[in-house]
Amino acid sequence: MRRIEVIKKIVENVKDNEIIVSNIGVPSKELYYLKDRDRNFYMLGSMGLASSIGLGIALNCNEKVIVIDGDGSILMNLGTLSTISYSGVKNLILVVVDNSVYGSTGNQKTHTSKNTNIKKIAEGCGLDSVEVNNLEDFEKEFKKSLNTDKCRVIIAKTIPYNEKVPNIDIPPVMIKFRFMNSLVEK
Repeated sequence: MRRIEVIKKIVENVKDNEIIVSNIGVPSKELYYLKDRDRNFYMLGSMGLASSIGLGIALNCNEKVIVIDGDGSILMNLGTLSTISYSGVKNLILVVVDNSVYGSTGNQKTHTSKNTNIKKIAEGCGLDSVEVNNLEDFEKEFKKSLNTDKCRVIIAKTIPYNEKVPNIDIPPVMIKFRFMNSLVEK
């Protein structure tokens, strides 16, 4: 299973009013390539903070907020898992694409390649978590999460692979403003 396949299943199943926050680098480019929309927030410059940004949004809206994050980013900000659980948020789905590498910076191995289990860490923080290894299971768990009134973490184990997609051609300030406007308009 490749990350872009996981992202494709996400965009095929979200409703127009639901919000997607995407991790830094290639995941954001892949999301942009598959389905650009105003309610996508492409987090372009702060590795490790997509989950924190998604939490802040989820705490301030009623719509489902889907965060596409990576194992490397989650490992850089493990405290976010505890904070998400402590907050009691119910409209957040955290999809951690675990390819065991820092995919946007050259495929250097992360600790999930050897001895770190993000599912166990998330469960230790009190989060409902599931790990999937194929696209069919991912889609089943993602649909379940969309229809559940609680926060869920889905760890999608993928191979290290970056789809060759173009850069996002929207200036970051415009990404921010169109995203903010989309939240106000609904």
